[in-house]
Amino acid sequence: MKPIVSIIMGSTSDLPILKKAADFLNQMEVPFEMNALSAHRTPSEVEEFARGAEGRGIKVIIAAAGMAAALPGVIAAMTPVPVIGIPINSSLDGMDALYSIVQMPPGISVATVGINAGMNAAVMAVQILALADPALAKRYGDYRSTLSQKIVKANEELKTVKYDFKVN
Repeated sequence: MKPIVSIIMGSTSDLPILKKAADFLNQMEVPFEMNALSAHRTPSEVEEFARGAEGRGIKVIIAAAGMAAALPGVIAAMTPVPVIGIPINSSLDGMDALYSIVQMPPGISVATVGINAGMNAAVMAVQILALADPALAKRYGDYRSTLSQKIVKANEELKTVKYDFKVN
């Protein structure tokens, strides 16, 4: 089995956020790989990865970085593979990373999710892949149906919460 999604983190300190992405891809049965690469500390390795991703069969890249957060944009500049950026809250409440990832120049795009939103990055990757994979589309559709069921159940449970002035 070859990976079709690549999860790249600027540092292994980002792993708790990327674990949510890996868990969801695993749940959806999407083969993936994980690597730590830094746009600033390992630029030649980032270039080698980005330029070779499409040839290795990678269909979507999830790239997470904090602070200057150049990693997603640098990867996007060197590959036609869609890149989903996750800004990491490592300083300035993650706003520095968010602005760095979301403000790409015309022609080089990075789909950007919320700060520390590893799960949403994986969801977006699955949505992209599901366009060409009916079995994955079915698994994703089944997952989506559980979301509404959770809210319906939570709403029913709220009816049992008692307060002196709560009107049911």
